[in-house]
Amino acid sequence: MRERPGEKDFPWWLVILAATGAVLFAQVVADDLYAQVLETLSKGVAITVFVTLVAFSLATLLGLVLAMASMSRWLVARQAARLYVEIVRGVPILVLLLYVAFVLAPALVVAVNWVLTSLGGEGIRTRDFSLLWRAIIALTIGYSAFIAEVFRAGLLSVPEGQIEAAEALGLSPWQRFRLVRLPQAFRVILPPLGNDFIAMIKDSSLVSVLGVTDITQLGKVTAAGNFRYFETYNVVALLYLVMTVSLSLVLRRVEKRLAVGR
Repeated sequence: MRERPGEKDFPWWLVILAATGAVLFAQVVADDLYAQVLETLSKGVAITVFVTLVAFSLATLLGLVLAMASMSRWLVARQAARLYVEIVRGVPILVLLLYVAFVLAPALVVAVNWVLTSLGGEGIRTRDFSLLWRAIIALTIGYSAFIAEVFRAGLLSVPEGQIEAAEALGLSPWQRFRLVRLPQAFRVILPPLGNDFIAMIKDSSLVSVLGVTDITQLGKVTAAGNFRYFETYNVVALLYLVMTVSLSLVLRRVEKRLAVGR
């Protein structure tokens, strides 16, 4: 098979990146100000990871449901899925965050209170709906539309002959999906799904506009307190780079293993 351009290239970019990162980390450890900033911002890493993992997991599940609905034999399900995807993809993530936080969340609280009071229970207050979960819901809604298209493209890439053969063997629709269509589509789905996960790590920084104490929010607060914007945002960028580049390398290795297995 013909070798693709760049397939055997030595990863000089990784060497340059690793060397730069090592120099920066050495400077962070040696400098008291950098070390103090790093200690403060490291408290936001857990929030960033939590928001990303929960939101991406929920978005993946919702995206799979939307993809299956868009391929359903029922017209209403197909049109509803397409309407959802087109509307959500047309709204910027930042606008969606603000809309969910200050429009959808209060509306949900009103609806829940109406149900609770109808049942004789006690209502809840809007401020009891934490901004952290409002941000997670917004990211889930926003990314589910893109992930739905990833799943749909991957599922459609499986030859229909495979599905017809499984049907001839007497497999149920669920068995055909679980045993035939999804495993074969996974190789196509994984690269763009991994890209979406990396993108969500970066877009999780937008939750800082709601006051969620992630890396970016702590960076803003720290810089406003010490007025050392250069040092503070260097550390912010370094933390995000470590997370995204590390994950990118892991995904590349997984893709290569899948390619060899194929």
